[in-house]
Amino acid sequence: MINKISFARFNNMHEVVNFFKLPPLSLYVHIPWCIKKCPYCDFNSYSVTSIKSIDEDLFFQTLQLDLEQALPFIWGRKIISVFLGGGTPSILSEYTVDKILNMIRKYLPLIPNAEIVLEANPSSIDFKKFVSFSKSGINRFSLGIQSFDDKFLKILGRSHSSNDAKKAIDIAQKTDARVNLDIMFALPNQTIEESLLDIQQALSYNTEHLSIYHLTIEPNTNFYKSKPILPNEDIAMMMENNIEKTMFNHNFEQYEVSAYAKNKKYSIHNMNYWTFGDYLGIGPGAHSKISNKNCVIREVRAYNPKLWTKLTNKNDKSHIVETKILNKKDLIFEFMLNVLRLKNGIDITLFQQRTGLNVTEIMKKIQTANELNLLEINSTNIKPTLKGWKFLNDLQSLFL
Repeated sequence: MINKISFARFNNMHEVVNFFKLPPLSLYVHIPWCIKKCPYCDFNSYSVTSIKSIDEDLFFQTLQLDLEQALPFIWGRKIISVFLGGGTPSILSEYTVDKILNMIRKYLPLIPNAEIVLEANPSSIDFKKFVSFSKSGINRFSLGIQSFDDKFLKILGRSHSSNDAKKAIDIAQKTDARVNLDIMFALPNQTIEESLLDIQQALSYNTEHLSIYHLTIEPNTNFYKSKPILPNEDIAMMMENNIEKTMFNHNFEQYEVSAYAKNKKYSIHNMNYWTFGDYLGIGPGAHSKISNKNCVIREVRAYNPKLWTKLTNKNDKSHIVETKILNKKDLIFEFMLNVLRLKNGIDITLFQQRTGLNVTEIMKKIQTANELNLLEINSTNIKPTLKGWKFLNDLQSLFL
């Protein structure tokens, strides 16, 4: 029996915001396992010696308990998107993915044609499996290609080859789902010409969405320890400029720092993040941001899969290891940190809609950014200038 628990205990502590209408809500499901941990990856992922070593039944049962314990906090709210991320969600069997999606539909009201995404590694893709994923309701595949060059795939520690990548794209495109390709640039010892070859190869598949990421070295990764030689800042900037021009020439819109789309085929799930919507995260290490009428709360699940399983099955919410009520300063910075990633900016009224704060709270800083030629103000719209786009970190830091 699920009890409806209110946010009253939080409301009495921090009544700093006031929502007339709650933000859109997405669901994120974290599948933490990979065949191999990549040296640049700082996500909550764990390599397994064999797919058979994953107890998928136990994972599903625990995931269901996790969702059941979260239901009181999102009671009655509709879900606009579902994202199965990782890790490598595609290593799960089609049977388990089908059970997860049916479980989600059982407990949560999805809007018609809700975006349902599954991240996939080319080394864990076969035609039968992906047709089954599509029939279960996956309508968007995000393929972690990263490069089409075997030399760089080896450097990146990827478990697939260039041929695997090409085969995976072909398989995904034979389903009814939309397809996104993840590509990285500024790789160790990569030349400008080599970075463009990957983009041109990706474009040859005529997908309507590409996510193109600048490789960054994060703490707690093998690359952070080994410190590979990366292209210098000037070369990386030239790579980025050439990529932007190439994508523009192929009728792609760069609508976010790393996201390119044709025909407005944006990532609905990611757009909800970037416009400071709400999201419930379930699974090991999953993060949530949930708004109530008078507060916004962040939660984090236990990171280690075994610990998450143990604590979730206690059914006492002890698997939620971090809880934070966002104060006014947090809300302002986190909102601007996200929306400034959008090239076309936002209508300033979105600030009140997503933070519950009055727009006057940020007008002084917006004016400062405008005077520094980092932010453009046009009627009710604000967006980064070309200078602001190139010096995005400086622009975002103004709202700290």
